[in-house]
Amino acid sequence: MEAEEERGWRPQEGTRPKMIPRSQLRPRKVPPPPHCPLFPPRSPTEEQESRETRLRVVLRVRPLTCTETRRGDQHVVHSLGNGTVHVSAARHDATFTFSAVFDAGTSQEAVFEGSGMRQLVELAVEGLGPRLKLSVSPSFSCTVFAYGQTGSGKTYTLMGPLGQGDAPGLMQRSFSCLLEQSCSTGLALSASYLEIYNEQVRDLLSAGPPRPLPLRWSKTRGFYVENQLSVDFESLEAVVELLLQGSQRRRTSAHALNGHSSRSHAILTVRIRSRAGERHRQRPELGGLHDGAGRVGCRIAASPHNVPPQPGPGKQGTLCFVDLAGSERVKDTGSSGELSVEANNINRSLLALGHCISLLAKPRGKRTHIPYRDSKLTRLLARSLGGSGVTLMVACISPSSRCLSETLSTLHYASRARRVTNRPMANRVPREKLLQTLEEEIQALQLENQSLRQQLSLPRSREVPGAWPGWGGRYGPGGLHRNPLEEELPAEGAPAWPSLYGLLRDFVVENEQLRYRAHRTHEQP
Repeated sequence: MEAEEERGWRPQEGTRPKMIPRSQLRPRKVPPPPHCPLFPPRSPTEEQESRETRLRVVLRVRPLTCTETRRGDQHVVHSLGNGTVHVSAARHDATFTFSAVFDAGTSQEAVFEGSGMRQLVELAVEGLGPRLKLSVSPSFSCTVFAYGQTGSGKTYTLMGPLGQGDAPGLMQRSFSCLLEQSCSTGLALSASYLEIYNEQVRDLLSAGPPRPLPLRWSKTRGFYVENQLSVDFESLEAVVELLLQGSQRRRTSAHALNGHSSRSHAILTVRIRSRAGERHRQRPELGGLHDGAGRVGCRIAASPHNVPPQPGPGKQGTLCFVDLAGSERVKDTGSSGELSVEANNINRSLLALGHCISLLAKPRGKRTHIPYRDSKLTRLLARSLGGSGVTLMVACISPSSRCLSETLSTLHYASRARRVTNRPMANRVPREKLLQTLEEEIQALQLENQSLRQQLSLPRSREVPGAWPGWGGRYGPGGLHRNPLEEELPAEGAPAWPSLYGLLRDFVVENEQLRYRAHRTHEQP
């Protein structure tokens, strides 16, 4: 019997086992794992992160200029509604569809609301609330970049007329939303501003003559600019002043198609973090970094392990605005000498960006290597294109028949970008860094608690609220590698493993009550 059973499942010598076609295989039903606190089910944040999202691409058509009208240029771009635009000319008749199309009569406010810019700001801020609001919502790295021919209205769409109060652009309106939420939720905002000029990265906020900054890469941070100045701001006037100052230092020139043409790609990054614990982490001996213009900022450290200050819950958001230099043809602009060299570098970096977008537009299974390293621009946009960020593209075109070839090129460029998919990942601090930050906050609050108790002549608390006796550091007196459950068990009914967030909350609540009592005591005669 044993031999027959063995012959039933073991192939005989000289024969091949029978293979069952994959289409006839039934998927094995695996029962769901039992609930375990160490391996909880996937959270809504993880479900949101696992989804792929396409780039949102919107189109803005500028009005004809006075020069184009006097010249008798024809209007060849027509909006058909529902995000559709039609290009009609002598030998060209094409229709393109985007997430939204804004014609020449659309206001700046309508572009801000209709493009999804407000939702992009909310994604960058989500999950960064006050200390007591330990939200599980994710915060993402969000990017908006404007692309188009030189003189097509990219800078106007992003910034509006700088120095004037009318028609603010996407940047100023986004800053207003951020500052409104900062007042209500306690967010700290900082800005950095750079340009890529002739394949050199230069800081637009640092005092003194511009000098190139190195572009580095690390496994945890990706591509980043070393020694870049970051300036804190708390008002709309302050950040607009930074934007105005940086724009004045940006390289611009005049040519036949544009009297104020940008000769570099500009990137303004706003970092959003929680104020929780920053008051306790600041040390007067460190001070601030004065850049010679009366502002206080900090330089991002060179080491890849030194990241910007992280919020208490271990999250931070970024909002990045990219104003690309316009693509141009030298024969149309009449550029020569230095202008010609700048135009070649601009077109070369935009060509590298277009090559990356073309490869990213293919299905993931058919993609080859994405050459992000071909240009400084594509390196800095690697996270926004096919990476872990959320991206909005604003394509700007001219309706003039004289610019038909560049308009069609921009429309095809934007159509390919619509097929690019990202897999957004929430910005999180590594676990060890998060635990260290929480411990520093708890220790600072514990010192404040003892000081307040001394002022009020209250007995000194022997135990940390919510912890077991003898708790004195990370998870116990012995530090990280010592589990307190190995030597001493908590009392009956006490939590087996205290929550650092719970300790933080208890200290915040108790210290707030003690501060109120101390204030009332000082007010009494």
